Amino acid sequence: MQLILRRNQKSSFTGNVTFQLEVRAELTPEERSSVSTYKLGKSVLYEKNTMVDRGSGLLGAASRLAFNLTNISVSIDDLVNGKRIECKDIVEMLAVEEQIKEAATTFKQVLNAATHFGGEEAIAI
Repeated sequence: MQLILRRNQKSSFTGNVTFQLEVRAELTPEERSSVSTYKLGKSVLYEKNTMVDRGSGLLGAASRLAFNLTNISVSIDDLVNGKRIECKDIVEMLAVEEQIKEAATTFKQVLNAATHFGGEEAIAI
């Protein structure tokens, strides 16, 4: 697996700058097979915030919608298909980038473990 990161920025009409981070993972055919076999696609690798109280009724639905629109979340499917994340400043973008690198490392470990089911692995110590 290779993690591909691309940093961009764009300016609005008002002169505000938005920083963009594009993330994508290039998987080997064996890794793609493991994602499919173990149904890993919906697994969340990174989430900026988590919702503590989902609420109920119409107000709860409105708050969940607002939360989903402003939250940053990256799943394995997002990583495999590529995802663009917009950040308000460069510090936030770099923090998100670091978290995604850590999550991708963990994901790679999951893929390695998945390829060794039904067999054995020799580890030199």
